[in-house]
Amino acid sequence: MQSDAIDFRRRAQLTELMDEPCSREQLRACLRDLARLNRWFLAYRPLLRWLNSVAATPATSSVVEPLHIVDVACGYGDTLRRVERWARARGVAVELTGIDLNPDAIAIAAEACPHSSAIRWIAADIFEWQPDRPVHLVVSSLFTHHLTEPDVIRFLQWMETHAGLGWFINDLSRAVVPYHLLRIFTRLTRLHPFVQHDGPISIARSFVPKDWQRMCAAAGLNSTLDTSINARAVSIQPSWPARLCVSRRKTP
Repeated sequence: MQSDAIDFRRRAQLTELMDEPCSREQLRACLRDLARLNRWFLAYRPLLRWLNSVAATPATSSVVEPLHIVDVACGYGDTLRRVERWARARGVAVELTGIDLNPDAIAIAAEACPHSSAIRWIAADIFEWQPDRPVHLVVSSLFTHHLTEPDVIRFLQWMETHAGLGWFINDLSRAVVPYHLLRIFTRLTRLHPFVQHDGPISIARSFVPKDWQRMCAAAGLNSTLDTSINARAVSIQPSWPARLCVSRRKTP
């Protein structure tokens, strides 16, 4: 797909190969290369920075039970495994749950874990899943651009209802230059064909700040591009390269 066929002023209505049926072997190879791309482009950094800020708050330190963090659409599980390493390094007691609609993705995430990992993996539709214990934090990575706008609004409301201390969305931002750069990079590095196809399309399908402000308002949430204005509002912040992070820290 060439960029001259895409109007970056609005979301592209395109399909990603990962959203179509494929074998577990194909999915495993694709998810491994996506994890490589995440490492190369420091994709975990915004989330870990946010977790550091949340862990330092009095509200978090008052939680006597392990901090329950749920990763929605966990895919390969690399984000949650990175969070597990973060928690061990900081001495933070956590309970980690990864949820994905695709049972194959859950099986692949579980098999990629070391034996020492205590992450719980669940195959479920997030809108139908009922937590069996309190959820403190909800996180997601590269998930919301797969959703329709009404489902993003529904997801925001779900997180607001279930996440006791806050939530964090780490996704892409729609722009023509990152689209081109990622298309070239994935081909030069010979990443999985799904990644070569889906990576640029993911950028074309992603939201920009004004989209998030509109969806937050529809979900009944205030939003700001400046966290100093209102610490209780939803924060919409860009993160290099080509990332857009949407988060909220709640006061219980």
